[in-house]
Amino acid sequence: MSIAGRPVAAQLRARVPALTGRVVARLLADLPVYADLPHEEISGDIADIVQHNLRLFADVVEHRRPATDAELAQQRDSAAQRAEEGVPLDAILTAYQVGTAMCWQETAKGALPGDLATVLEITDRIMVLQQQLTSAVSSAYLEARQILDSQDHGGRHALMAALLTGEPLDRFTHRTGLRPAARYLTMTLALAPHPDELNQPPGPGAGVAARRKIRRVRTALDHFAGTPVLTALDASGGTVLTALDASGGTVLLPAAEPPPWHGPGGLRALIEEATRAAGVPITAAAETAEPEAVPAAVARNAEIVDLIARTGRPPGLYRLADVLLEYQLSRPSEALHGLAQLLRPLEAKPELLRTLETYLELGLDRRATAAALHIHPNTVDYRIRRIDRLTGLSPARPADLQHISAALVARRSV
Repeated sequence: MSIAGRPVAAQLRARVPALTGRVVARLLADLPVYADLPHEEISGDIADIVQHNLRLFADVVEHRRPATDAELAQQRDSAAQRAEEGVPLDAILTAYQVGTAMCWQETAKGALPGDLATVLEITDRIMVLQQQLTSAVSSAYLEARQILDSQDHGGRHALMAALLTGEPLDRFTHRTGLRPAARYLTMTLALAPHPDELNQPPGPGAGVAARRKIRRVRTALDHFAGTPVLTALDASGGTVLTALDASGGTVLLPAAEPPPWHGPGGLRALIEEATRAAGVPITAAAETAEPEAVPAAVARNAEIVDLIARTGRPPGLYRLADVLLEYQLSRPSEALHGLAQLLRPLEAKPELLRTLETYLELGLDRRATAAALHIHPNTVDYRIRRIDRLTGLSPARPADLQHISAALVARRSV
């Protein structure tokens, strides 16, 4: 089909990049919920689906046929993602209508009186496509919302609550007919805020950025577990159970055997992948436990994650063996208070305390410490001598070094 002597499909394909920019700009101007979306999502997912729709219309016109189910798969996936992010369905359908209208205007532009039959056929084609898009998008969105809503109240949610609260599992099984797995990998995750959460004013945009981050973490968990997160629980308990929000939360993964810690397919690789996908630092603690021991394991994981934050360790995956000293010293005792008091003379000298912490973090390397603090190496030596005079402890003496390390941990725990 041609208008004003130019093939409609070929002309539309050539104009897709520029037309995509105009459609996206119109969405941002006319629909507040789209204006509140993170820039990353606008320039990524939203622009991609607009381009896909424009090219699909070119194919429909060129071949004079309706769209196929396969050609509408990307729109269905996009609608499901928007449902997870809480974008209202009416805003999504309005966006499709805006894009369709602008596509029709671009196609019919410059039509001559002799092109009337072609314009009418194109109008018919685009109306059929609009009907298909509305049906596909609405059904995918509503199905996703139904799943999400039912998950909050289903048996899977009840199982997680039972595991975390320590409800007798024989009573739970009798009550629900669901049987827990033999053991679970328990994980506690702490998620840093995404830049889009910090750069957005309070409102829908920041909420979308947070949900987008959570969805990406769950996708990484899906891939690791080989089963969808937050899906219906089967009789064997074969699913990942999560209680995640923007700051983190708890994950329970049925595990016949404790997963490997290192190497491909290990837990460290999982956290590294989740970090890359979410675009934020993630701190995690993990432990495999039988159902009855899940509450204690989850509590221990939470303590470990808190210890990592308080002791200034970098994000990543940790287990109890990685923080044995810090964990033990965080237990309330008179010894803990006494250890913390060893460095009390430095409280009025924050530059000395900071130098001591940095010196130990960098393996007693005076030059690296000087570079990190932007001072001369001789200044580091001088400060270490002052610390020795004030506290009677020197990192240069192996016996003192143990006490200093313990005292630093104790100070963060009291």
